[in-house]
Amino acid sequence: MMPPLFLIGARGCGKTTVGHALANALGYAFRDTDHHLQQMTQKSVADVVAEEGWEGFRHRESTALVAVSQPDTVIATGGGMVLALHNRRFMREQGKVIWLAADAEVLAARLTAWPEEGQRPTLTGRPIAEEMRQIVREREALYRQTAHLVVDAMQPPEQVVAQVRERLSLACAS
Repeated sequence: MMPPLFLIGARGCGKTTVGHALANALGYAFRDTDHHLQQMTQKSVADVVAEEGWEGFRHRESTALVAVSQPDTVIATGGGMVLALHNRRFMREQGKVIWLAADAEVLAARLTAWPEEGQRPTLTGRPIAEEMRQIVREREALYRQTAHLVVDAMQPPEQVVAQVRERLSLACAS
């Protein structure tokens, strides 16, 4: 049994896409905290935020993190999971944390090209490119301090998976 792998990073960095591919490559299960939260509440993230506010959503997000954390599992976390100190500590203590790092412009372009239905509501009310610049700037230090490994997520998902696997095997060897 191996500890879980937590994927962190801003919206659009590829946590779900890379997570599925990485789980397949490693023979692990895959879980997504947003998906788990949506299953438990039977509501979209946007609906939870509208009804309970960001504070209520963040509490549910923390509960989802603990619920899906199992050995031999790749876990895609919500972009703001690192905002709570208890979540950062939990992930670092329970498994390996991998930051899928990408420039704000790349994230904004991905979110514009592939908008998700029920996508998380805007945090700032600003255009997506401005919002992503602000979010990356505000959260970069939290992502960095939480991550055991930092991986360049601005390449195709297969290359990200290969880089993660290589970095994990090097980390295990040392």
